[in-house]
Parts: sequence; C-alpha cells; structure tokens
Amino acid sequence: MTMIKRSEVRAAQSRAAEFLTQVGIQLTPEEKVNIEIAEFGLDELERTGLELVVYVNTDRYCAKELVLFPGQTCPEHLHPPVFGEPGKMETFRCRWGKVWLYVAGDPTNPIKATIPEGSEEYYTVFREIELNPGEQYTIPPNTLHWFQAAGEGAIVSEFSSTSRDEFDIFSDPRIKRMPEIEED
Repeated sequence: MTMIKRSEVRAAQSRAAEFLTQVGIQLTPEEKVNIEIAEFGLDELERTGLELVVYVNTDRYCAKELVLFPGQTCPEHLHPPVFGEPGKMETFRCRWGKVWLYVAGDPTNPIKATIPEGSEEYYTVFREIELNPGEQYTIPPNTLHWFQAAGEGAIVSEFSSTSRDEFDIFSDPRIKRMPEIEED
C-alpha cells in the first residue's frame, strides 16, 4: 500500500470543489480545505477513489456530498453493525452526472460500469441501479454495494444514519479506508 502525497490531496480537493461550484453547490472555505480524499491505499485515485464533504455526522444522522471524477469507482463494501446498531442505512440522491450503483439481487447483464482492472475478483454484486439527477436509492444496513460515475463524473448527496467509515468492510483486502497522507 502506498500513501497519497499532500500535494495530490490538495489537487483532488481543488478539483472536487470546482465540480461542486460548477453545479451550484457552495462550500465554505473551511469545507473546501476539509474535503476528504478517499484513495483507499491503492494509489489509483482517478480509477478507485471518492471525494467527500461531510456536512454533519452525529450519533443520530449524517449528511454528505460525494464527488466522483469521471469513471471513478467507490469499491465494493458494506456498513456492518457497530456498537449494537444495525449498520449505516444510506440514501443516495444523484445531483449531477450519472452514477451506476450496484447491490445484491438479480444481476444486470451487461453492466454499464467498468470494474477496475486487476480488482475483478473483489466485485460480487451486480444488480445495477442507474441514478440520474433527481433520482435516489436507499441502501439498507449491512448491504454489499459499490458505485461508479459515468463519463462526466457525478455528485451524489448522501443522507444516512451515523457514518462510521473506519468500520466499513471492503471486499478487497488491500483497501485501507482511512487515508494515509505523506507530506511533500
């Protein structure tokens, strides 16, 4: 596993902020510098990664913006039960672009997304839900899912129960959810 360089984090934060500004979602200066860059320790942010703005995350609820660059994939994972709670339930509402969300169920054949090369064995759910602006889907707790932006990228608002990302379980054992940043 590799660490992402601070300069790469800043560049991705700037790009994500530009995406949000272009579609009319305004961020405070503090929110801009706190955009989380989830590169999952794979050193392939453009292909496998996610940019997040966390507005609120309390012991009752959470609200975020998810920014996906063109073709970027958030890898297969689930939100398990934690501290006696059932795990995070989340609603994704597409704000801009197009995102393909995959969950368990009758597989769609063929799928529209492209599984990141070299990671095929770690993608196991293929029921495709296409989300266009204004469309939403709710993912139950403890449910395997993954998603990918179409060619122009996507912005998705997430409304959920408490987010405890450090407990997420990824199908790919190489993934490290919490970023390790190398100063440069």
